[in-house]
Amino acid sequence: MSYNLKKEAAKRERFVGGHRLCAGCGASVAVRGVLRALDEEDRSYCGVATSCLEVSSFLYPFTAWQESYIHSAFENVAATVAGAEACYSALKRKGKMKENYKFIAFGGDGGTYDIGLQSLSGAMERGHDMVYVCYDNEAYMNTGIQRSSSSPKFAEVSTAPVGSVVPGKMQRKKDLTEVIVAHNVPYVAQTTFTNNFKDLHEKSYKAIYTPGPAFLNILSPCPRGWRYDPAELMTICKLAVETCVWPLYEVIEGEWKLSYEPKKKLPIEDYLRPQGRFSHMFSSGAEWMIEDAQKYVDKKWENLLNKCK
Repeated sequence: MSYNLKKEAAKRERFVGGHRLCAGCGASVAVRGVLRALDEEDRSYCGVATSCLEVSSFLYPFTAWQESYIHSAFENVAATVAGAEACYSALKRKGKMKENYKFIAFGGDGGTYDIGLQSLSGAMERGHDMVYVCYDNEAYMNTGIQRSSSSPKFAEVSTAPVGSVVPGKMQRKKDLTEVIVAHNVPYVAQTTFTNNFKDLHEKSYKAIYTPGPAFLNILSPCPRGWRYDPAELMTICKLAVETCVWPLYEVIEGEWKLSYEPKKKLPIEDYLRPQGRFSHMFSSGAEWMIEDAQKYVDKKWENLLNKCK
């Protein structure tokens, strides 16, 4: 598969403007990028868990979705889309469906890492021909920026505020991508918005057109929760990749493949500094937090390199 930015940009939009997502939000960029990977002749059935994406993109009777769409509860979008896929497959076998549909579930990290994990795990294990897309903004942004198991250590969130005793969230971020790899599904990948969306598009295409269950974890920054200038969305994503905080890789039929290795791995400070949620880590006496975060990233990166060898 070859990637041509102009060709992909010329495709019809399946998620259009007019929604109420914040300026600088990664969710809409993720959805547009994934849906643009569809072949023009194919249609999709999109399920969206309760989230910023859902409440901002479908305000009855108005919608930004140009595809078949269903809003599920917070915890069960994977089950909802899996059920639709099973129904479609049965109708297809009986010759009652002619169109080609692809089944895609979207959820934030709250509805994926936490509340929807059981539903997601079941859908992956049963082998439904569907893609689950997590747009990971590392907190419950829709309801007040509460911590999720995706929130990184030391991040300031509303349920773990920075104070004299506790310097933000004290637990590490759950590695959900590796959790899904352990389900032995055909395709799993991490990506974000870099290199003219080439990585996002190629992995979305593979996920959609690989038979069986697939999972995409897309780092999708949130300007309100992360407290960065909305114009810096792409810069934040690039820094996440260049510091190896969010490495780009894929696992195809159990084989680990590194998608990108920085020529010069940047220090984690470069990623943390532009984000207000980490501002306390740069105060006097807080150097140990940056050291702790750097050691953790270095260890995870080395482990990933070993797996990809």
